[in-house]
Amino acid sequence: MRPSLGAAVCALLLAGPLPAAAEERYALLVAGATGGPNYAQQYQRWIESLVQVLTEDMQFDAANVTVLSETADAAMASTARNVRRILGSLRQRVTTDDLLFIVLIGHGTFDGMDAKFNLVGPDMESSEWADRLHGWPGRLVLVNTASASFPFLERLSGRRRIVISATDSPAQRFDTVFPQYFVAALRDEAADIDENGRVSLWEAFAAASGGVRRHFQRHGQLATERALLDDNGDGVGREAAEQGSDGALASRTYLDLSEPNAPPTDEVLVDLLQRRASLMAEIEELQIKKAFLSEGEYTREFERLMLALARVSREIRARSTS
Repeated sequence: MRPSLGAAVCALLLAGPLPAAAEERYALLVAGATGGPNYAQQYQRWIESLVQVLTEDMQFDAANVTVLSETADAAMASTARNVRRILGSLRQRVTTDDLLFIVLIGHGTFDGMDAKFNLVGPDMESSEWADRLHGWPGRLVLVNTASASFPFLERLSGRRRIVISATDSPAQRFDTVFPQYFVAALRDEAADIDENGRVSLWEAFAAASGGVRRHFQRHGQLATERALLDDNGDGVGREAAEQGSDGALASRTYLDLSEPNAPPTDEVLVDLLQRRASLMAEIEELQIKKAFLSEGEYTREFERLMLALARVSREIRARSTS
């Protein structure tokens, strides 16, 4: 005999509350116009690695990961038309709790008024990206790894948003190495500075910034690119090696789903760990600049940083054992 509707409802109530709908996570990965076979191969490697990280490590639904690139397939080519179409489609599906992760890999330009990300065919300016994402219903993480990407941070920052630019100035027009280190950092255990078994957006940003510094150091060059992160909506951003008000949201934002029994984030400890990472980055930067400083200048700055590092490390030990 079939149970009555009332009996079925009663059984559901006795079974306990229904689980809340899980957040959906979407990704739009755009590899722009390459300008040559060497760049094409490089972009393809980065995009393939990023897809692997998202679908295997972060457990994104493969159907929610869209890749646009320089391809003969008109529907999947990285054209402005396809970017507009996909963003329009996602806007109809995304809810307030969902997350959209956008990564731009390629070349960027600045004409003195606005920055562009180079697509196949006509480009899209940062102002249009801002218009297309205005009033976005869900959480947004946008990482522009291209040259001259700073105006994207200025224009797209906002509430519940994390925006990362590979450069701190639109005048930086050299090809960037930031994407190489950012993609690698997402699955690098060494990037997990609070050792909670997960890599937050801040941790990936900090690790990638350190990788860029070491890249230029190995080549005996002063860094020509400095990545910025903005997550407080002021459009200013901060470097990983600087103190600033940005970083709180990014420290709590992960691309993977939360573990059911994961311990809560210790905000004070996270801040201390950020400060330690920033000081260590400053020490690395000082080593690079050593040849350009007098012995007295170098010694004073080195002692200041080491004393600050010792104080922060002592606070971290106290917090970790309390």
